[in-house]
Amino acid sequence: MSAALKDLLMARIEAEGPISLADYMADCLMHPQHGYYATRDPFGAGGDFITAPEISQMFGEMIGLCLAQAWADQGAPKRIVLAEAGPGRGTLMADILRTARRALPAFAQGAEVHLVETSETLRAVQAATLEAAGYARADVTWHDSVHDLPEDAPLYFVANEFFDALPIRQFERALDGWSERRVGIANGTLALGRGAAAQIAALDHRSNDTKAGDVVELCPASAPIMARIGAQIEARGGAALIIDYGDWRSLGDTFQALQDHAPADPFADPGAADLTAHVDFEALAAAAPCAHSRLLTQGVFLERLGITARAQALAKSLSGAALGNHIAAHRRLTHPAEMGTLFKVIALAPHGAPFPPGFDGPTP
Repeated sequence: MSAALKDLLMARIEAEGPISLADYMADCLMHPQHGYYATRDPFGAGGDFITAPEISQMFGEMIGLCLAQAWADQGAPKRIVLAEAGPGRGTLMADILRTARRALPAFAQGAEVHLVETSETLRAVQAATLEAAGYARADVTWHDSVHDLPEDAPLYFVANEFFDALPIRQFERALDGWSERRVGIANGTLALGRGAAAQIAALDHRSNDTKAGDVVELCPASAPIMARIGAQIEARGGAALIIDYGDWRSLGDTFQALQDHAPADPFADPGAADLTAHVDFEALAAAAPCAHSRLLTQGVFLERLGITARAQALAKSLSGAALGNHIAAHRRLTHPAEMGTLFKVIALAPHGAPFPPGFDGPTP
């Protein structure tokens, strides 16, 4: 299938000229017949990568407790929209609901579950996961876009490793403006090149912290999503937790491909590898000005929520290899040398409402 997509991309470039990196990513990931997410379940040991919910149940438990407490702190509304964008195998949502049912049952009872997922393959996997957790397919609503979520209730929203897969554009600083990196054909195959330098209004604010040769990435799709989420949270109440790898401000080429749990050439086999880029959290926060936002590292966030105490409680019933795997999972989620620092968590809350638990302390 990837060979067919490569042929389609090369034919398009030959007819229209080089395409943006965003257009290339969109086709590689979401082409309806040959796209990466449309043709496979990429998660877990048998896929190309493992996300935090698949590493340990503790991750989803902490997220569930955080959202449920944020709901209680905002007066425990009877009806809420509980939504996840990019829900993977459905593991995170299943753990959120399981934890909430135990800790604050009314939160789970009042939650209308909505999943934003375009892949029919993954929708089937998510349905099976949630059915195993006690939620029938009829209890869950799927959407192609965040913009399709119901707007008439408080929104409790989570996205783990969702924004990193949104298509990006890359711009290289030149002496007389910015040169966009575009995908073309060189020596008979797909390759990254550069267009002519131009003035890019969206990068005017980067003139003081970049120099010639620096690369800045823009994600056009992220701002409308954040604006939509932030507007509903501000108007109706709720909270959002967005977890991903990246930094406060984009700088450098972070575009990458992952295949069989190892780095790959992003242009060698389009549609066969996962394509991602680091998330610019400053841009996410700026796109949701109608709601408060705050940023923490994943390690600090999880520790403040009590993941170590939870890990110790679970460890009491484990031994041998199971105990070793459990300890390794806790380290992987929280340690600065693992996911603890590279991954960040940004929270949104309405003005006048407290931030979700974990965000009420100082920013380290």
